[in-house]
Amino acid sequence: MAGEKMDVEQAEQALKSMAHSEQHYFNSYNHHGIHEEMLKDEVRTRSYMNAIVQNKHLFKDKIVLDVGCGTAILSMFAVKAGAKHVIGVDMSTIIFKAKEIVATNGMSDKITLIQGKMEEIELPFPKVDIIISEWMGYFLLYESMLDTVLYARDKYLNKDGLIFPDKATIFVCGIEDGEYKDEKIGFWDNVYGFDYSPLKETALTEPLVDTVEVKAAVTDPASVLTLDLYKCTVADLAFSVPFKLSCRRDDFVHALVAWFDIDFTACHKPIRFSTGPHTKYTHWKQTVFYLKDVLTVQQGEEVECNLEVRPNDKNRRDLDISIKYLLDTQDSTRYAEGRLDYKMC
Repeated sequence: MAGEKMDVEQAEQALKSMAHSEQHYFNSYNHHGIHEEMLKDEVRTRSYMNAIVQNKHLFKDKIVLDVGCGTAILSMFAVKAGAKHVIGVDMSTIIFKAKEIVATNGMSDKITLIQGKMEEIELPFPKVDIIISEWMGYFLLYESMLDTVLYARDKYLNKDGLIFPDKATIFVCGIEDGEYKDEKIGFWDNVYGFDYSPLKETALTEPLVDTVEVKAAVTDPASVLTLDLYKCTVADLAFSVPFKLSCRRDDFVHALVAWFDIDFTACHKPIRFSTGPHTKYTHWKQTVFYLKDVLTVQQGEEVECNLEVRPNDKNRRDLDISIKYLLDTQDSTRYAEGRLDYKMC
């Protein structure tokens, strides 16, 4: 019985921890600063605007659901495109400001805003024609609310309904980043004369969200995961994918960098935007995974990799990420093989 009691207590503790993490996530969206950053991200906001407003034939007289509506910018784009009615849902208190914004813009009769969790609220319509959502997080899936969008799709979207956007692809390439790696990782070898190497191990397990210059790319990009929002399930958000990186030149590889592209394929003229190092800045930047080894590569060689991603057991918005890599060459002095486990939290 003591063991059972312990199990119950542990389960209760885990639930409290998850609830606290969820609350922290939603609270972060209460502050206007994060919304200012997203709205000023021209690549993000203009892509959504063009996808919606330039496709009035798809939105005219339709019932639209905006999942995680924030300041209701997407909801207002939908009204501008001729939507009959839009329901915006958001858990954070920013929704009260959104109601003021909607009223200020004379759209209160066309937009209903509801505060609450998508999974717990009641919509004023049994079905919707279109779901719009800006659900992406860093590395696409970190702190993302894609599972909520999939829940809304399965429960509310009409059989022939549309999703904006409906496709997401993660890309990875290898980069030369010795100077910055030394600044971020090598720093811990000598901190004012002390050996701080225990923190070096921690630094290696934390992916860095930052901008990477395109000239740092040593390999061609590899597409490692594509999500079709009409078909994918929550189970697909935990995955293990092998891929190969083809080296463009003789150089060193210090890290792998990941980004994502987003597609609105339902549009009359398909719209896509990228968060990669080769394009205009977005607030998502890129995600850098430093390797323990420095890989010395030559043009035409391939680095074999495997990427494993799964939501963290204690907080589903956090990610546990593992990367395996193998550089097998004729030159045994350049052989490298390793695995690193990362946490995005």
